[in-house]
Amino acid sequence: MIKLPEPVDQIVVNLLKAANTKLPQDVGWALEAAAGWENDPMARTQLGAIMDNVKKAESLGRPMCQDTGIPIFYVKGRFDSSIGAEIRKGLKKATEIIPLRPNTVDPLTRRNPGDNLGKGMPVIHYIPTDDVFTEISVLVKGAGSENMTRLAMLNPSDGIEGVKRFVADSVLDAGGRPCPPGIVGVGIGGTADECVSMAKEALMSPLDSDNGDPVLKELEEDLFVRLNSSGLGPMGLGGSTTVLGVKIRSAYCHTASLPVAVNIGCWATRRAVARITDNNVEYGQGAEL
Repeated sequence: MIKLPEPVDQIVVNLLKAANTKLPQDVGWALEAAAGWENDPMARTQLGAIMDNVKKAESLGRPMCQDTGIPIFYVKGRFDSSIGAEIRKGLKKATEIIPLRPNTVDPLTRRNPGDNLGKGMPVIHYIPTDDVFTEISVLVKGAGSENMTRLAMLNPSDGIEGVKRFVADSVLDAGGRPCPPGIVGVGIGGTADECVSMAKEALMSPLDSDNGDPVLKELEEDLFVRLNSSGLGPMGLGGSTTVLGVKIRSAYCHTASLPVAVNIGCWATRRAVARITDNNVEYGQGAEL
């Protein structure tokens, strides 16, 4: 375990504060670019309102959206088994301090513990490596976008065109419910559960990061153009900005399978990362898992 310059629970509070009150720089740039190329008056009004909200949230130190979501944590590098309990402790403190809306409920009784905890919460993915750091990343997902998650087990014969159709149909069927323009995370391959996880992990990649796989990079670009040519626009009210970016991750799959998953991030795709080394914590808002 790395020597911690400050307690893990306080690092988690800092991460959740940053994620909920400050939009990642790459997402902010994409919104500003979109406002520049939009010709539709309604779309320009919606983008202007979004950017005004972002500025006020950062200035006031308040969450930019009333749905502060459910945080998904990724822990990478060197760590021991105690880190999960510390993350849970930090989330409970952040719920009170920031504050965060208590969103977790029992799926059947709908009982709310009031602290964003409960059975299975928060979700924490552990990625042990030999790196000389501990990295804690968080992705905040609200229900409007999370409820639009889709998985398809396509036939291998559907190929790339089938993947494109499924992704485009998933985003357009979602309409304005995930508060576009947002980021589309796509998982291709693996097993069903791995595919859905990859789609969500893709949202952690900064928009200005380059996909090292040329086939996936071309697919990202094709889908970006296709979706922004749909006319859905900001908040589903029309315009040429339906998505700010498309990010894809893939894994090998069974010869008889072609799993594809879509996980949409709303315009407030909120993420933050803390890289911890001996006696130092470096905070940022993008991570390559």
